[in-house]
Amino acid sequence: MTRPPDARPLSVFNIGLDEFARTAATAPNAQVQQLDWRPPLDGQASTAEAVSKLTGVARIDSANAVAISRFLATDTSVIDVQPARSAIAILGEHGKRTLLHAGPPIAWDDMCGPMRGALIGAVLFEGWAQSPTTATDLLASGSIELSPCHHSNAVGPMAGVISPSMPVWIVEDAETGRRSFSNLNEGLGKVLRFGAYDAVVIERLQWMTEELGPVLSSALRAVGPVSLSTIMAQALHMGDEVHNRNTSATGQLLKRLAGPIAGTPFPSATHAQVLTFIGSNDHFFLNLSMAACKLQLDAASGVSDSSMVTAMARNGVNFGIRVSGLGDRWFEAPASVIDGLYFAGYGPDDGTPDLGDSSITETAGLGGFAMAAAPAIVGFVGGTATDALNYTTRMRHITIAENPRLTIAALGFQNTSLGIDLRLVVDTGILPVINTGIAHREAGIGQIGAGITSAPFACFAAAAKSLVQEMSLG
Repeated sequence: MTRPPDARPLSVFNIGLDEFARTAATAPNAQVQQLDWRPPLDGQASTAEAVSKLTGVARIDSANAVAISRFLATDTSVIDVQPARSAIAILGEHGKRTLLHAGPPIAWDDMCGPMRGALIGAVLFEGWAQSPTTATDLLASGSIELSPCHHSNAVGPMAGVISPSMPVWIVEDAETGRRSFSNLNEGLGKVLRFGAYDAVVIERLQWMTEELGPVLSSALRAVGPVSLSTIMAQALHMGDEVHNRNTSATGQLLKRLAGPIAGTPFPSATHAQVLTFIGSNDHFFLNLSMAACKLQLDAASGVSDSSMVTAMARNGVNFGIRVSGLGDRWFEAPASVIDGLYFAGYGPDDGTPDLGDSSITETAGLGGFAMAAAPAIVGFVGGTATDALNYTTRMRHITIAENPRLTIAALGFQNTSLGIDLRLVVDTGILPVINTGIAHREAGIGQIGAGITSAPFACFAAAAKSLVQEMSLG
């Protein structure tokens, strides 16, 4: 760019491509400012208009402060393990057969392979059918009610299936008496939550019901409530992000329960089997971290005018979010494909799209949001240690608060981020990152890898438009 030598100083404010700003900056005496702005990812004027109406609204900021305060005021402790039918109301209804599953609502005919496989396994486990074929027919007939875990204050990883006889963790906030629930972790590989349902899977579930659950219940009653908040805080300092890496959290739980387990009135062989099972399953704590996050986020739900996201969940077909100020409504979009590391013999074409309730950890600022605390996780989900650090710092751009209970040593003991704001997601185009396992798309095979994905933009755009209508900001 050339200008006459006597021209006045050039002042440029550029919105758009950086190239225009760089060109203008070559002029003599030029002062150039570049605005880092881009249109919404869906390119729709209605989405941009919605986020503009939501930005800077004092009512929303005040409501978000209330939601955050409710989250932080919630303490989380595991108090017991009981059969799901006695803990979760809908599973204990007389004369009714119900199974819970992960993600937003979905009909049997629309389900992905691993979720169908997990439901078939649950029917076989409950004895409602004697073969996979008759179990499939029973599920297809509609005689078994299928309901999201989230609708019953519960969460389940991957397929997330919970049946009446399965033992579940009971997590409680002592101050309010509010509770959340999750099933027990089976381990990795060929397990029910990844859609496997062969004899080995069913036998393991029976052992967990008949021995593991009762032993844990007896131990917890003897030792009293175990603080999950304390374990999670320590785990972040020991290399976990309490979603896909739970090595230290599981070790801490085992340390607290080993003595009480050994003191329970069960045979020593049972004690040994239980301790070995927990000690050999680094993911055992995952379901507890999920239930803890669920309890806190439920406390933040239902705050009028709040734009804070209170749930992210996937059913292998659709990804759904809930927003505090929009109640129990789900805003859905097709589930994303996972970029990950696959077991030998498998690749992207074999995997199911994003699946499970475990993204409740990311919703609470953990998991993918706290990967800087767990650089070793990249060996499981892919990427580099630098990537893990960058994911954490990037997520701070779409959150509105910090959690003073949880800190990350690698960031100078900086607090974890908290409170995904749908306004910021839509405005910046930065999508919540999630690290996750990968199930084979066919029922009965199980886990085939793990990786990284992001929440789809469309969920947040739809929620933003709904919040505008809810608040009468149009």
